[in-house]
Amino acid sequence: MKLFYDLHLHSCLSPCGDEDATPANLAGMLSLAGLDVVALTDHNSCGNCAPFLRRAAGLGLVALPGMELTTSEEVHVICLFERLDDALAFERVVYCALPDVPNRPEVFGRQLLIGEDDEIAGEEPRLLLSATSIGIYDVTALAAAHGGVAFPAHIDRASFSLLANLGFWDDAMGFTFYERTRAANPELMPLKPWLVNSDAHRLEDIPDAAFRLEAPERSAGGVLRALKRLNIVFST
Repeated sequence: MKLFYDLHLHSCLSPCGDEDATPANLAGMLSLAGLDVVALTDHNSCGNCAPFLRRAAGLGLVALPGMELTTSEEVHVICLFERLDDALAFERVVYCALPDVPNRPEVFGRQLLIGEDDEIAGEEPRLLLSATSIGIYDVTALAAAHGGVAFPAHIDRASFSLLANLGFWDDAMGFTFYERTRAANPELMPLKPWLVNSDAHRLEDIPDAAFRLEAPERSAGGVLRALKRLNIVFST
């Protein structure tokens, strides 16, 4: 079963995310874009995943809870889970590894937590853009211990990426595939399977569906199994 996907998306909880990117608005735009499988991956938090999963399911989307973890090397890594409880357990570990640096909304933006009715329920006080104390060699095992899968984000970008920050790919890190941008030069990329996601921080950044993966079934568990088996279709 081929499913159109976008597995790297931000809500208004990410300080760099637009405040209009509430779970309900995100789910609506993703449905209009023709996607089948989506994941909410705010910086170092799963705080808006619960309302997002409910809204997405209501529109017939398969939605995964996730996070864009910042390692101690300041490398962004996408971590995806089948179940919300597993994602929240993972989040508790990450939150303990996040420095107690307060957010400055006037500088970085507000970090909005959204309630059941898509209303503002609060704000995350710690700066979610900070690097955690979790090292790049520890992420895959930590995600797997919570039933999840991890892969390095936007590997070809000039900042917060594996190649930009470390300058090399090491199989000992445990990653079996990665995310690249549409503009990446294939000749400069590691010889591994890859995904292309939008990394949308604003509703208008969500593109129409273009990339698919092959899953055994149309479910969060099916998608995770597909990623673990590297059943990735690169384009339409």
